[in-house]
Amino acid sequence: MAVRGVRGATTASANTREAILVATRELLDALIRANQIEMADVASIYFTLTPDLDAAFPAAAARELGWADTALLDAQAPRVPNDLARCIRVLIHWNTDRARDQLCHIYLHDASQLRPDWANHTAAPKEHV
Repeated sequence: MAVRGVRGATTASANTREAILVATRELLDALIRANQIEMADVASIYFTLTPDLDAAFPAAAARELGWADTALLDAQAPRVPNDLARCIRVLIHWNTDRARDQLCHIYLHDASQLRPDWANHTAAPKEHV
């Protein structure tokens, strides 16, 4: 079984605790559904926020969803000119036997412009053997 990285990003509507947690929950729910991720198979989750988001930690949303025994880490993304505003990015390290081309990466809302090839990719993953 390999450890695969499942990526996603979204944007918060405002720099408030509630907006950050709502956006993070929506993104995690979409990633879990699209990939059929089981909590027990997740090694860790790494979140970043653009510097204009500082009202909450995205990991708090994961904890609210029941990820109590999973290693979670929040970090502030570097300040980069012309970066997308109010962006939350996630990298899930997932223990799975699926191949890389069977993963669904999810980019929601304004974050869809970061990876148009993966934007709003909500289709079920390809069957695996």
